[in-house]
Amino acid sequence: MGSLKLPTSAFSSIIPIRSFFHRHQHRHLCLSLKPSSASTPKTSIPPSPKEKSVSNNDQKSKPEGTITPRSQDFNAWYLDVIRHAELADYGPVRGTMVIRPYAYAIWEAIQDYLNVKFKETGHSNMYFPQLIPYSFIEKEASHVEGFSPELAVVTIGGGKELEEKLVVRPTSETIVNHMFTQWIDSYRDLPLMVNQWVNVTRWEMRTKPFLRTLEFLWQEGHTAHATPEEAEKEALQMIDVYVKFAHEQAAVPVIVGRKSKVETFAGATRTYTIEAMMGDKKALQAGTSHNLGQNFSIAFGTKFTDESGQKQHVWQTSWAISTRFVGGIIMTHGDDAGLMLPPKLAPIQVVIVPIWKKSEEKANVLEAAVSVEKVLKASGIKVKLDDSDQRTPGWKFNFWEMKGVPIRIEIGPRDVSSGTLVVSRRDVPGKQGKVFGISMEPSILESYVKDKLDEIQSSLLEKAESFRDSNIVDVNSYDELKVAISQGKWARGPWSASETEELKVKEETGATIRCFPFEQPQGAKTCLMTGNPAEEVAIFAKSY
Repeated sequence: MGSLKLPTSAFSSIIPIRSFFHRHQHRHLCLSLKPSSASTPKTSIPPSPKEKSVSNNDQKSKPEGTITPRSQDFNAWYLDVIRHAELADYGPVRGTMVIRPYAYAIWEAIQDYLNVKFKETGHSNMYFPQLIPYSFIEKEASHVEGFSPELAVVTIGGGKELEEKLVVRPTSETIVNHMFTQWIDSYRDLPLMVNQWVNVTRWEMRTKPFLRTLEFLWQEGHTAHATPEEAEKEALQMIDVYVKFAHEQAAVPVIVGRKSKVETFAGATRTYTIEAMMGDKKALQAGTSHNLGQNFSIAFGTKFTDESGQKQHVWQTSWAISTRFVGGIIMTHGDDAGLMLPPKLAPIQVVIVPIWKKSEEKANVLEAAVSVEKVLKASGIKVKLDDSDQRTPGWKFNFWEMKGVPIRIEIGPRDVSSGTLVVSRRDVPGKQGKVFGISMEPSILESYVKDKLDEIQSSLLEKAESFRDSNIVDVNSYDELKVAISQGKWARGPWSASETEELKVKEETGATIRCFPFEQPQGAKTCLMTGNPAEEVAIFAKSY
């Protein structure tokens, strides 16, 4: 999923489309192959220029491994966890991110689950090119308007000016339609359902690792159907896949619903979303599914001959989840000790820390630790034996807590003598989360550890749900909404006001309509803004 390499000369000619639409002049972007000394990061996660709370001086003043308390500065805490848990670094190009192996393993676990679900629902994986003719983007009016500020455009290739500008993939609806037009002829060719795992480039002005970067990874599904009913069913089916993933795998409770017209994807008829509450109570749009109607098929002439012999435009969907979900997991479950991972997505589910003081104790302790490791691995548990002797057991405890490993097993000389071990849960801090005297007998140990992993998975979801639900306020007037938002909470209330009034809420409070939830209260409703009848409630919140 790496970026397509261009000739060196091309890098100096990748320009953001923002300059075409807003300044009408070319401005070169700093996509240098060799970063200058001024731009070389001096810390693992260097600060964004606008993030004053994590300046270089601030980071240098902290002892190694120290994390800013969440309650003191949530943004600094988030960046500290990413750095110390070895999840990511900023790349040499401003706004880019290097995903380190531990975080990429989380992304791979997400891929493994979703790939199975995609194939179960009839989709096939494939790949579309990263470079897209600029004329494709222009074909769908709302699409180019919505994405124009974020586009990166290639104007030179092989040292020569290109005849047509090329867009570095921001999303693939346009190139997918170009190809669908060649592959679809008859109703027998439908439905056509594909997915790709790729990188995407969007020229973000304000970046944050995993949540908003110039380049990120995602999957994007694209389907074509013969009827609007089939397309709607598909869009709803895929958002349901995302809901189940969030709840069952990531232990992240989400509210599923429909986006307002203002917040609908550029070029879509309807957008469905899953919205998650982060630890600072901001909303994260964690996944979306779009019913595209016939907007792109009309623009590209993507037609099929129906059973009566008539030519019809296809009905389409697209849907995606990205590496932004990794950031969502960090901000949903993490605490002042660092990362806290749900067992189903954790690269390491159990870490074994052998403990000895005297050299004559080492061999027996390590032998027992290796035996436990083999038992757990054989049962399908992802386990790591930390038998290095360069660090103290206390250092290892803190390090693996920082990495969010769900269970830690401690084995010392007394444990070896008694045939038992100590189990500590990451989600229950201190002595309360530590259980002594667990038998090393394989069947007992395997059953106990699996039960605890299941308990942790459920506990994380329940805790996150409780936090979210306690921070959603039902409101019946605009004044009540403003108070709720000023307190950092989500506001839920009846809404039937205009787009102008929706934008007024955003301007005055910083909150947007996150969605109209699928689950709606019964009974008559009155719009909180206008006093007119309302058919549904909306959720307002500040967001990432």
